[in-house]
Amino acid sequence: MPALERILAPALLLLVAVGASAQGAPPTCTDAAFHQFDFWVGDWEVTQADGSRAGHNRVESILDGCVVMENWEGAGGSTGKSFNMFDVRGDGKWHQTWVDGSGGRLDLVGGLDEEGRMVLSGERPGREGGTVLHRITWTPRPDGTVQQHWQASKNGGETWDDLFLGIYSRGDAAD
Repeated sequence: MPALERILAPALLLLVAVGASAQGAPPTCTDAAFHQFDFWVGDWEVTQADGSRAGHNRVESILDGCVVMENWEGAGGSTGKSFNMFDVRGDGKWHQTWVDGSGGRLDLVGGLDEEGRMVLSGERPGREGGTVLHRITWTPRPDGTVQQHWQASKNGGETWDDLFLGIYSRGDAAD
């Protein structure tokens, strides 16, 4: 049997190589769609609507421009990360997966609206039962800041409650 394995192993490797090349090279992330969320990339100090400090957020473009990664540190000690990607091979939409230091997760889907805002939404179970719809909108503003508006609805989007309204200001003027 060892002789048979020596003959079959190279043939199997050749089949795998031919199959991989037949699929073509994976797309690169240079298309404009992959960079629609680049306005959020930066080192940010985040304040709430009343001007109080909400936290610090470092948002980076990683994996050759294919992913936007968020690194959140809240003023009260909370932490979290989100991974954002444009799904060119699937539905052609932006996807965000947020995870935090308390074991929470939120999955959002969406894209740029006609006003140039990134709008992502998704559902998750509510604390009191039922389903809560979440919608987060990031709006680039003329002064270089970004507004983040997080809303939730317990009635399928008929009415919305504000969960967070933050203003992102560059943490370093050199950015």
